[in-house]
Amino acid sequence: MRSLHLAALLGGVAVGMTLWAWGQPLISTSGQVRLWVNSVWSNENSQQIADWYTLSHVIHGLLIAVAGRLLGRWLPFALAYAIAIATGVAWEIVEHTDWVLDRFRGQTIYQGYIGDTVLNAVSDYLFMLAGFAAGVWLGAGRSVILILALEALSALVARDSLILTTIRVVHPIPALTAWQDATNPRNTSGAEAPRP
Repeated sequence: MRSLHLAALLGGVAVGMTLWAWGQPLISTSGQVRLWVNSVWSNENSQQIADWYTLSHVIHGLLIAVAGRLLGRWLPFALAYAIAIATGVAWEIVEHTDWVLDRFRGQTIYQGYIGDTVLNAVSDYLFMLAGFAAGVWLGAGRSVILILALEALSALVARDSLILTTIRVVHPIPALTAWQDATNPRNTSGAEAPRP
């Protein structure tokens, strides 16, 4: 188990070093370090420690823990933990490839997205590990309830979530785009006033 904890720590280092080597800024260009960014439309989104997309990383960890619980002997704890580490590191790196960045930028809600800061990416990875730990502790049933609650909260308040992001990147739906864009403070259509 000690080797898996070391691998988890080194995973965070690998994410940080890779993104830094690729030219991602260590912290926001504003020079601020904040715990939470409340708007998906903010220039500080994906630049600070946590934001609404942090919930999708927690859900990622919870899903792996649930799979480990449900698959039991076919997916023992150590293997599930290793999968959480590997997929967490892989996503933070793959997310910053030109292909994925371009897919995100093709959607209105992500236009201008420059990728995460090193601070945000490493934080997202750590939140994913926290989600995995919570899922192991909570068990499958309560974890599924938490996953549904986090998805609903993110979708209703921020108008984006793990499922909605996946839909928009894989196969955009115009009605979903319009619903999300209605809260854009830069939206000049007047469809809906931006939320505070």
